[in-house]
Amino acid sequence: MRYPATRRRGLLRLPLYGLLAVVGSASASPFYAPPPPAADAETFTGNAELGYTHLAGNTDSQTLIGKTRLTWLTGEWMHTLRGEVRHVSRHGETSAEHYLLGARERYDFQGPHYLFGFARWEKDRFSGYDQQFTAISGYGRQLIDGERHRLSLEAGPGFRNDRIRDAADETFAVAYSALDYRWNVSESASLDQELSVEATDDNTTSRALSALTARLNSRLALKFSHEVKHNSRPPESADAHTDHTTSASLLYSW
Repeated sequence: MRYPATRRRGLLRLPLYGLLAVVGSASASPFYAPPPPAADAETFTGNAELGYTHLAGNTDSQTLIGKTRLTWLTGEWMHTLRGEVRHVSRHGETSAEHYLLGARERYDFQGPHYLFGFARWEKDRFSGYDQQFTAISGYGRQLIDGERHRLSLEAGPGFRNDRIRDAADETFAVAYSALDYRWNVSESASLDQELSVEATDDNTTSRALSALTARLNSRLALKFSHEVKHNSRPPESADAHTDHTTSASLLYSW
């Protein structure tokens, strides 16, 4: 069962039955402060997630959730592309609509140090923004890189361009920081925590993703996750300050 983004008003608690998701390697999943690739990592990996539900009768609703990610290695560089789409309608009216495209570069030095840069385009119909574009670069460090625990931190400056409906575009300087933590609970289970903060003089956007992955075999796994996105000062037309997404997925790695 999967619950898409739940607004503060509680309008979007729509259960998803019969969810089918296909997702790639869990180790390549984090987008913020990702861990370095393993020494025997494949040159190219990818993942995709797709969920669709149609409820009819007492409740008339449709939900479409899709995600994809591609990662490839060239020497000390790690390149990542990702895309996400979410659309929810209830009784013929759209109650959630979100699109995201992102690209990330990472260059590893000898030791625990690395440089990074990423760009993200995001459009959320109920966020109060027509669309947002963010570009950030900076320095990262792998603080822990053990068999059971891995922790990386990164920070850097950037900028964000906000396009608000019926208003002039605005561009802000951004101070960014993030972390990624993984605990390999056992040979077949892991717990991931991903956090990021993007602060401007207008507002602060915080993101948090918690995920528990249980591997069934070398290719299949079950993943349970909860994602929170909070905007301290969204436009007046926004439905809420905070969005929540809780999901259960079947993962396929290649």
